[in-house]
Amino acid sequence: MIRFLDIRAINRRYREELIAAMTDVLDSGVYIGGDYVSGFEERFADYSGTKYAIGVGNGLDALTLSLQAWKELGRLRDGDEVILPGNTFIATVLAVMNQNLKPVLIDPDPITHNICPDNLAKVITAKTRVIIPVHLYGRLAPMEKICMVAAKFNLLVLEDCAQAHGAKQNKKVSGSWGDAGGFSFYPGKNLGALGDAGIVTTDNEDLDSMIRKIQNYGFSKRYFADVSGTNSRLDPLQAGLLSIKLKYLQADILRRREISKIYFKNISNPLVKLPLNNDDESNVWHLFVVETEARDVFQNFLAKNKIETLIHYPVPPHLQVGLSDHLSGDLPITETLSRRVLSLPMDPTMSNENVNRVCDAVNKFKG
Repeated sequence: MIRFLDIRAINRRYREELIAAMTDVLDSGVYIGGDYVSGFEERFADYSGTKYAIGVGNGLDALTLSLQAWKELGRLRDGDEVILPGNTFIATVLAVMNQNLKPVLIDPDPITHNICPDNLAKVITAKTRVIIPVHLYGRLAPMEKICMVAAKFNLLVLEDCAQAHGAKQNKKVSGSWGDAGGFSFYPGKNLGALGDAGIVTTDNEDLDSMIRKIQNYGFSKRYFADVSGTNSRLDPLQAGLLSIKLKYLQADILRRREISKIYFKNISNPLVKLPLNNDDESNVWHLFVVETEARDVFQNFLAKNKIETLIHYPVPPHLQVGLSDHLSGDLPITETLSRRVLSLPMDPTMSNENVNRVCDAVNKFKG
């Protein structure tokens, strides 16, 4: 079986370094905060080209705490509107709803599957305060145009960078374009922890300070809460492991790009639509997502050929039972994509032989 993503193989490459990092944390006796966390925050801020990076518990918290901090700073109020794409992971929407803000979902560009800047102005109202562009599948959204719209209407921009660690446009890295960027280090991400973890990037000192309070019970100093906070801290163990893996992230991105090139070169099935082939730094190929009318049949066919695939995502947020009372909108492109998309294996440890096996199987599919 060709796995969709072999996490064990990915981490096995750094086994000795990871064990050494875990041992260092164990022997340090510092299990909350400390040099391991601050060191990784500094490294990731430098990698992202931002002044600050705040380690948090997970990717959802990275988005949620950013929005909460803006509320505490007077930039947002309950009921304000936040524009985001309809085809995204549910966490993006939950972050907005968890802060009593109103999600305004819009259909994506049918070619890139990312948020379309031309559609933003159509839904901006007097209550709009934030745009959340999601860098879906590892492809950076068109941030120059999005930031121009945001500047015109005085809107905040919160990048959802959960799938796009290291993606660049004009030498600017994901997480450095907007007012803040939220990252996930879920184990399956391009930069994955060995558990849950996340981080917020920003150039704004006030936002950095406020998120640090909120993530630690609202404390400005121990036992003195300036705001209503929570407990969402990056722990030293994950910080130590992520510091090791960050060293190898760029090499993994380059390998993902090599795999995508093989897919583009060798897949030639008219029943299978390939993603947009932008051969530049703006895509780190977290996922290689194809489309086909017979998606479920196609997935079963590949499984019989010992190729594991995943669907990102089978049910859009606005059609989720638990969210349907809170979301609305006419999203035909989003709904069509949810029925057509399939993610092929994208694993930096894949051999070229296995990549070509996937290509051969895709080409043999006859519907």
